[in-house]
Amino acid sequence: MSTPLPRWTYCAHGADPTADPTADPIGCRGIRVPGHTACLAHLSDTDRATYLASLTPGADIDHRGTPFTQDLLDQLLRALRDATTGKPHMGTVQLGQAQFSGPAGFGGVQFSGPAGFSGVQFSGPAWFDRAQFSGPAWFGRAQFSGPAGFSGAQFSGNARFGGAQFSANARFDRAQFSGPALFGGVQFSNAAWFEEAQFSGTAGFGGVQFSNAARFDRAQFSGTAVFAGVQFSGPAGFGGAQFSGTAGFGGARFAVASGWGPFVCAGVVDLSGAVFEAPVTLEIAASEVRCERTRWESTATVRLRYAMADLGHAVLSAPVAITAHPVPFTSSPADTVDESVLAGCHDGVRVASIQGVDAAHLVLTDIDLTDCLFSGAFHLDQLRLEGRTIFPPTPTGWNRHGIRLTRWTRRRTLAEEHHWRAQTAGQPALPPGHTPSPRQWRPGPYHPDPARTPDPEDVAALYRQLRKAFEDGKNEPGAADFYYGECEMRRHDHTGTPKGERRLLWAYWLLSGYGLRASRAFTWLLAAMSLTVLLLMGVGLPTHDPDPATTGTLHGSKISLHTSTPDPALHDTWSKRMTWARAEKATRVAVNSVVFRSSGQNLTTAGTYIEMLSRLLEPTLLALGVLAIRGRIKR
Repeated sequence: MSTPLPRWTYCAHGADPTADPTADPIGCRGIRVPGHTACLAHLSDTDRATYLASLTPGADIDHRGTPFTQDLLDQLLRALRDATTGKPHMGTVQLGQAQFSGPAGFGGVQFSGPAGFSGVQFSGPAWFDRAQFSGPAWFGRAQFSGPAGFSGAQFSGNARFGGAQFSANARFDRAQFSGPALFGGVQFSNAAWFEEAQFSGTAGFGGVQFSNAARFDRAQFSGTAVFAGVQFSGPAGFGGAQFSGTAGFGGARFAVASGWGPFVCAGVVDLSGAVFEAPVTLEIAASEVRCERTRWESTATVRLRYAMADLGHAVLSAPVAITAHPVPFTSSPADTVDESVLAGCHDGVRVASIQGVDAAHLVLTDIDLTDCLFSGAFHLDQLRLEGRTIFPPTPTGWNRHGIRLTRWTRRRTLAEEHHWRAQTAGQPALPPGHTPSPRQWRPGPYHPDPARTPDPEDVAALYRQLRKAFEDGKNEPGAADFYYGECEMRRHDHTGTPKGERRLLWAYWLLSGYGLRASRAFTWLLAAMSLTVLLLMGVGLPTHDPDPATTGTLHGSKISLHTSTPDPALHDTWSKRMTWARAEKATRVAVNSVVFRSSGQNLTTAGTYIEMLSRLLEPTLLALGVLAIRGRIKR
């Protein structure tokens, strides 16, 4: 919303003195000097000299709309020069809509009160280097046709440049803004330098257009920095910059290839809705980086430190790599970026969400995915996970569920499984900022709402796709954990998995942990062999090996003999059956059964069936154990 023109009495030069003073005059728009009918520019030489001689350092100045030449401005500044400091000293200054046809040199000027330059037109260079603004400074809608210099200027109050236009280079390097610095809607047609500038209050650059280079290297932002909707048509430099609060770049547009950073932010770096049109490298050390709905139209490398990154619904048109940088960034070979504002932050880079992302273009390197949400992502089977990737483990220790004690097998899991299990276990929601106990499942962001928590069927699909990503990356142990998770979710899925299949999965889990738990398979094998030995000793081995019986009939010189072996039989008591000798025979039978061999031992009828059953079950358990070992060591 534009500010209405201020009301003042216009200069009578070239205008109808009877005209409405609030209407645009035909001639000069300059405000009349008190006691005269003309502005400062159109006073007679005598009247102007008298007026200037009446001014003292620190006097209030009101010359709105006045056309200034370089000579006229120099005369005014000389009249206000402080003999002590040698610099011009002004009180309240009102120069709104003034016109400076030549160079405007306000360098080193001290402004004790509000300084109004709204709508001013600077046709030549405008210098405010090392100027001191003790009160508010307004440059809204000012037009700088030549170079504009505010290097080293000090703004103690509000600094407003909204809607200003800088047609040439604009320098604000080493400027100090103690109050809000508002540049909303400013157009920088050429390069803009804010290197080493200090923003103690809010820095508002919303909607600014940088048509050329924008340099904020080593700038310090103590308050909130707003760059929402900014258009960076040239390189954007933030090397060594520090943000003590939030750095908002939502909806910003980056048109050219550049290196962005490295910079440090103690708060949130918000890139939500930003568009990167060209290849870019971002180096950010921050507590949080939001890239929700960010568009990457070309390749990008995002190097992060400490940050929790949210990539929810980002649009990736080309490969984008998110990498955890192991050591502090350097803005130059000999200059390490100061990260003291991040003291106490979580060590390591985490990703909070890739929901809605086409993961075919995403590469994650050395990233902590403990709380990462994958539901809704596309092409998860093509996601590339490099380096040391951390997934949430199962709860540790023994957990009591009623009268039943449970101990979870250690494996990599997904956050979605944690959320579902925390909901079904009836865990209470955690207060904000609290970390769940490692002995419990981690509740989700919508806990305990079942409608917004993924069910086992959804989680099984996530495990299936990510398992493929691990297999393509030759990470068989990781793929094995995700196969375990997939089977677990199918076993608990009462909607998409038939009952018979769930029972088979339950048996598969019980015997060998889906073919992935060698200790469980070998424990069952040992138990089966032990049971086989006991049964053989009890009912399978005969008390004595039967001797062949021979019978014959003599018919003259011919003899016909028939040899038969009686069925083995048991006659001794139980106490005599449980002997070391019988145990040794039973063990031979059991061991041979494991490798599909017959022991050749005489057995009772019951013993024969026991051996048949053991030759079917025990080799299967052995194979499951071997398969589980192979799954852990295969590459």
